[in-house]
Amino acid sequence: MRIDLHAHSNASDGTDSPAELVAAAVAAGLDVVALTDHDTVSGYGEAIAAVEGTGLTLVPGAELSCHVDGVSLHLLAYLFDPTEPAFAEERELVRTDRFRRGRAIVERCRELGAPISWEQVERIAGAGSVGRPHIASALVEAGVVATVSDAFTPQWLANGGRADVRKHETDPVTAVRLVRAAGGVPVFAHPGAVKRGSTVSDQVIADLAAAGLAALEVDHTDHDEQARAHLRGLAADLGLLVTGSSDYHGHRKTVRLGEFTTDPAVYEALVAQATGAAPVTG
Repeated sequence: MRIDLHAHSNASDGTDSPAELVAAAVAAGLDVVALTDHDTVSGYGEAIAAVEGTGLTLVPGAELSCHVDGVSLHLLAYLFDPTEPAFAEERELVRTDRFRRGRAIVERCRELGAPISWEQVERIAGAGSVGRPHIASALVEAGVVATVSDAFTPQWLANGGRADVRKHETDPVTAVRLVRAAGGVPVFAHPGAVKRGSTVSDQVIADLAAAGLAALEVDHTDHDEQARAHLRGLAADLGLLVTGSSDYHGHRKTVRLGEFTTDPAVYEALVAQATGAAPVTG
């Protein structure tokens, strides 16, 4: 089995619609794909309908924005009950604040001389929740930078950059507990990725494990071999599972669906922990 547990649609900051993501997963030869849009479940309906008849298994999920010790981090949540009130309220709070933050970033870009507008960013985002990749695309359209990646520098949109604006982010221990209370399974997304020049400490990961974290996403494009070796050892010490995923965003990133995958036994162990929802097989 080929299993990719981290992919985005245009319900957040990917470029494929949920149905197009399903088709891309089938074309990539995947058996299982997780839809993990940022802080939203709005792509579920379209993705579930698209899976029918494909033989692909869809894992409904989300990627949550968190913050601890001055470092932003992301938590993947799988197979939770999307109607559970406390977790739904927190996701809505984060999603709503993305709108406020997006407008503030656009205004900062304009103050820095970039000829972009909020209306332009909304057009690029379409039905999706506005995020920095949409603003980066606007900067590309305006000829300010050559590529979306070029926008994520200290000159513009990088964490702590000239145009950056902080958004509401959940305490990660609280996030783990919310996911578990909604019957879901929490996994730390790309824990070795550098944010604002820092990575999350091993102690923070230990605290998350104690709160109910299930796994670390180790095999990821943001991790070199040294980081992966360290994270595998830490996962073993803490009794955590290890996953691998592409973090696919369509054409906004060069990584391909299925470029990194999760062992089938690990996938089965994660699914066995879920009580809020179940995978959907077409």
